Amino acid sequence: MKSLLLYLGSVGIIVLRSLRQHALSSLVTILSVGLAAGLVMSVFSVARQSREAFSGGPVGFDAVLGARGSQLQLVLNTVFHLETSPGNIPWSLYEEIAAHPRVDLAIPYAVGDNFEGFRIVGTNARIFDSVYFGDNSESKTLLSFSPNSRVFDEARREAVIGSFVAAETGLTLGSHFNPSHGVSEMGASALSDSAQHHHEQEYVVVGVLEPSGTPADRVLWIPIEGIYRMDGHVLRGDGEVFAAEDGHEIGDDHKEVSAVMLKLKSNRDGFFLSQEINGGRTDATLAWPISASVAQLFDKLGWVSRVLELVAYLVVVVAAGSILASLYNTMNERRREFAILRSLGARRRTVFAVILCESSLIALFGSLLGFVFYLLILSVVAGVVRDQTGVVLDVFAYHPALLWTPIGMLGVGAIAGLLPARKAYSTDVAETLSRS
Repeated sequence: MKSLLLYLGSVGIIVLRSLRQHALSSLVTILSVGLAAGLVMSVFSVARQSREAFSGGPVGFDAVLGARGSQLQLVLNTVFHLETSPGNIPWSLYEEIAAHPRVDLAIPYAVGDNFEGFRIVGTNARIFDSVYFGDNSESKTLLSFSPNSRVFDEARREAVIGSFVAAETGLTLGSHFNPSHGVSEMGASALSDSAQHHHEQEYVVVGVLEPSGTPADRVLWIPIEGIYRMDGHVLRGDGEVFAAEDGHEIGDDHKEVSAVMLKLKSNRDGFFLSQEINGGRTDATLAWPISASVAQLFDKLGWVSRVLELVAYLVVVVAAGSILASLYNTMNERRREFAILRSLGARRRTVFAVILCESSLIALFGSLLGFVFYLLILSVVAGVVRDQTGVVLDVFAYHPALLWTPIGMLGVGAIAGLLPARKAYSTDVAETLSRS
């Protein structure tokens, strides 16, 4: 045991001395290995977290009812506030689905306006006191209001805004704003005043939501009646064009909604309701379950993940090549060192082990550095995803890639060191020392 410890200690001293003598090339190699490890871990982690966040995240609803068309477009428009609306459905259909025995809760949505690129959604106040967001039944919570905030009065021009909207636009409690016509996803910086139609109606912010990690953070909520009464808006609920007038009530036959967000009584009810609407009607589409609709998008874009994985693997190959090149290029100048070691009694396998240990140590240091690159990459990606969708990725979430990537990189490092180790192993002691 003592001799083994002495042997390992001697090998370790030689390896560390070599890394110090070739500090620059070793550092560059370690950086390349670290970048490769960080990239591999990031690709797999982002792919899984994105799919889980969009397919099974805390969206608050079980299904979405909307105009006949694409279920995916309907979900992206209403749940994630992306895409454009596939069309409107009459108010009578909202009332019908709200009274359906399989439906527990129905929340109407009306969209078509924005403020500085953030979606304005017309709805009723029940979304704040009846819709629970969360990943599971134990952690579900209502959207939380910041201090001194309250729900909008449905009879007034008041608004509740998401935390991200507040942070990006500067709107606070008491702020006034004028909505702009159209659903813009470009953001305020890309839209000039001349390119937008600002409505005359002015709204006051009466509520600011606490961060929820959901798309709700990127929305401005106003009473649905406010959408109907915006200047330039027309209603076609009964098939005829109708423009609301101040002081006059809007009949239900004129009203229409962009979608209806549904909470169902059970999964079994969702199945039968889907069959009833999608199979028996031509004027509406039910997107149920929401996760299935989003999963279709990820299935269609699966090739993107595979391409990114391939790129990550190629970077690993490049990193392995850099380890091989870094060590192999030093073999000529280290021949004398190995010859002296051999002449002092070191065996061939000791020289071989030194090189393998050196390549493995470089891979180990690179793998540890890879976690730094991983955190940097994932932080940037998470920021972009949050800015664009409101969905939050967990930078510190565990993924098996965080375990097997460093192990794999150690194996890659050992393999990359085989050729230089073989060259060191075959060093001819007498010939090398006679030349020097």
